[in-house]
Amino acid sequence: MSPADLPEPVLPMMATAGSAPSGPGARDFGFEFKWDGVRAVTAVGGGAVRAISRNNNDVTRSYPELRALAELTGRRRVVVDGEIVALDDTGRARFDLLQLRMHIHAPTATLLGQVPITYVLFDLLHLDGTSLLEQPYRRRRELLDELDLDGRSPRVRVPDYHVDVDGPQLLEVARAHHLEGVVAKRLASRYEPGRRSRAWIKTALLNTQEVVIGGWHAGEGRRTGTLGSLLLGIHDRRGRLVFVGKVGTGFTDAMLRDLHSRLAPLHRNDSPFDTPVPREDARFAHWVEPRIVGEVEYRQLTHDRRLRHAAWRGLRNDKTPDQVTLPFLG
Repeated sequence: MSPADLPEPVLPMMATAGSAPSGPGARDFGFEFKWDGVRAVTAVGGGAVRAISRNNNDVTRSYPELRALAELTGRRRVVVDGEIVALDDTGRARFDLLQLRMHIHAPTATLLGQVPITYVLFDLLHLDGTSLLEQPYRRRRELLDELDLDGRSPRVRVPDYHVDVDGPQLLEVARAHHLEGVVAKRLASRYEPGRRSRAWIKTALLNTQEVVIGGWHAGEGRRTGTLGSLLLGIHDRRGRLVFVGKVGTGFTDAMLRDLHSRLAPLHRNDSPFDTPVPREDARFAHWVEPRIVGEVEYRQLTHDRRLRHAAWRGLRNDKTPDQVTLPFLG
């Protein structure tokens, strides 16, 4: 079978951000854990595979491990929906690892060995010539499980989904296992290609952390004349101020004006950080004495000690810079 004969993949259905359903209403939903990776809908049949991203880009060549699906499905013709992830040694999905594979259209054997990907499946959209888009989510999951794809290849997983559970309780399970969050999917819902729907509700877990401001970048466009982003640090167990990234979102106009007035008198000519600041972050930086403490929320701390998806929450005048620590740094 050639790629032209494959079932036609569709754009992924997307979830709406919100609180995890709880109480009696939670019984209408199935819950899945949220995976931190790249979304892909993949058509498989007759040994051929074609995967498209949420932006309708063909990513088949970028992730040759997806060919494992052709071996697992045999003569079946399917379209599946899932998340491409890179797992660390503990089995956690690490987006920072996956970034080493993203946008690489022809990965080398060395890269494939260093950063293998796993395809986490959570929906079945087409089966042997029949579209399943109008079938309810519960039935699509039943048919996906009947394909018996889980556990037969390290490159493909089909995690369980959970019913008759309370969303916030499952969210705490996700937190305890350092997962990204949960997605609640209405059991009776059809699949809506390319649409962000309230039938699916995603609840991401965020962490908060005090940070020390060590510098800033000037704003552009609407922020011309004020701050664009802040350069952040946290003390490690040896007392060094470690650069942990920057934050450029979460500010109100009043916050930007206040921070700009506070930081201007603290100017210094060199970096206050005791660890190197990447060239792209150090370029055009306005360094300041590390005296102001704030708080950010973030998704995770990456393996290279950067706060991922950080957003500003506000100043912490009740904290002094020396109190801002993460003991496992360093």
